[in-house]
Amino acid sequence: VQLQAFGGGLVHPGGFLSLPCAISGLALEKNSIGWFRQAPGKQRERVSCTSSDDGSAYYADSVKGRFAISRDNAKNTVYLQMSSLKPEDPAVYYCAADLVCVLGVMGQGSDYWGQGTQVTVSS
Repeated sequence: VQLQAFGGGLVHPGGFLSLPCAISGLALEKNSIGWFRQAPGKQRERVSCTSSDDGSAYYADSVKGRFAISRDNAKNTVYLQMSSLKPEDPAVYYCAADLVCVLGVMGQGSDYWGQGTQVTVSS
């Protein structure tokens, strides 16, 4: 199983980024996929996940209304669209597969992680 997150970069506050996570080695339609982020000196935190169990999505309170997760099963890719980016959003963003994501709950752990992509928000 391989996951590759990309699309990070430098944006101004209020800007937009879309992070694709390309996945190989598993059937996306049968797996829940999540995004996490970790800023320097901080613990890794859950951002969002898309469930293969019940079709639901989870969003951390800090990103609700600004971030949107979607999946394209045909392309085996999950996207995290981030809008209205804030100074507190910069971090390395990681995608992960085969995690708990159901009924609005997102697990912390996963056996499969991508390498991460850096998001920087600065004026």
